Amino acid sequence: MVGDTGTGVSSIAFDSRKVAGGSVFIAVKGTQTDGHQYIDQVIKSGAVAIVCEIIPFNIQSGVCYIEVPDSSEALGIIASNFYENPSASLTLVGITGTNGKTTTATLLYNLFQNLGFKTGLLSTVRNMVNQKEVPATHTTPDQVELNRLLREMADEGCDYCFMEVSSHSVVQNRIAGLTFKGGVFTNLTHDHLDFHKTFDAYLAAKKRFFDMLPSGAFAIVNIDDRNGKVMVQNTKAGIKTLALKNQADFQCKIIENHFDGLLLNINGTEVWCRLVGTFNAYNLLSIYATAVMLGISSEESLTVLSKLESVDGRFEYFKSPEGVVGIVDYAHTPDALSNVIGTINSIRQGAGKLITVVGAGGDRDKTKRPLMAAIAAENSSLTILTADNPRSENPEDILNDMRAGVTVDRKKYCLVISDRKEAIKTACTMAQGGDIILVAGKGHETYQEIKGVKHHFDDREILKECFGIEKSETGL
Repeated sequence: MVGDTGTGVSSIAFDSRKVAGGSVFIAVKGTQTDGHQYIDQVIKSGAVAIVCEIIPFNIQSGVCYIEVPDSSEALGIIASNFYENPSASLTLVGITGTNGKTTTATLLYNLFQNLGFKTGLLSTVRNMVNQKEVPATHTTPDQVELNRLLREMADEGCDYCFMEVSSHSVVQNRIAGLTFKGGVFTNLTHDHLDFHKTFDAYLAAKKRFFDMLPSGAFAIVNIDDRNGKVMVQNTKAGIKTLALKNQADFQCKIIENHFDGLLLNINGTEVWCRLVGTFNAYNLLSIYATAVMLGISSEESLTVLSKLESVDGRFEYFKSPEGVVGIVDYAHTPDALSNVIGTINSIRQGAGKLITVVGAGGDRDKTKRPLMAAIAAENSSLTILTADNPRSENPEDILNDMRAGVTVDRKKYCLVISDRKEAIKTACTMAQGGDIILVAGKGHETYQEIKGVKHHFDDREILKECFGIEKSETGL
């Protein structure tokens, strides 16, 4: 440390453009740029304190410099302290895994709201401060925004907050300094290898979240996933298990599975739920287990569970006047796509055709592209490969990667239409009464990102337009 640590600060920033008079600037080494490059600039902008991993040679008088081993971790702790440790004033539960995070977190928020508790939500789709919505830009916000939102929740009198915890946020220390009451592990499958490089590194990032949980917290893990037990090998938290296939603390059996819902047996009690598919049975069991661990009675938890409805863009379905069912789902990983298609096929049991429209995002893990195309082609009557969010990539290059996954015998049942709107329209034109159209990959998103520009695009709007139904008309 160099300088006076008694210096008062009015704000914290890790983005040089947001520094103002009286700011403390945390120089973080990011994936695109290094905050250490901007130290001189932020001092000119009024920064009075600098937190960095290497103190610069040109020390300026009147400025306090503090050297730390890891600036990103320090940022989380500083942000938490600056906002008076808001996570400690709430019952904060983190949900992590490849698939099911958004549904589980959002429906936990809905369940506790329905029980009369003031509740917060931090998710991919939206952030909620009790009943006020705050737009979401990342699965997990940065350290400053995250603690600001948690402070707002605490000041609003929120009792609980449910948040998605992404693997990126763990590695980038976005959750450093937070106090969690519990953690939930949904599953772990192929995703984000563009960032983590290997599956082992991806697994280690998820596991690190459970390693961080304190002794007074709980850790709920899906042990039907072979990585479930690995997640909690070193946790200090109390471990609870859930499963559909194995003996566990929280068990579920699917009795009936229809397009309009599931009949489940959860820990010996039958309950009808409005969500669909085996993957949602796991989500509902995770929600039930969390509620019980937070002190809600089993009876009350199941009663409210039965009233919960699907999250935007997650197995959201519509029906045309001709009897064609359209389903929009966020499935953007091989496992998620397999789960959704498997659910549809188990319900339709060969009746009608399944037409799947699917793409893959640009500037992301390329290895999953042929896998997703293969899953769609092998398990659908007809597959249409199309653009998702190409971002900076050429859509044709992405589609060529996907084509490679389609076997020779399935190529005649596979079309390639780069324009996503045309792809959806083509599926609707080819479908007849009793057929099902799955539009996968974008779900709740209302944009398509092409060459760095976000254009308005909503799969649900296109599907409804093709079906000739009003925006308010949904469901079967």
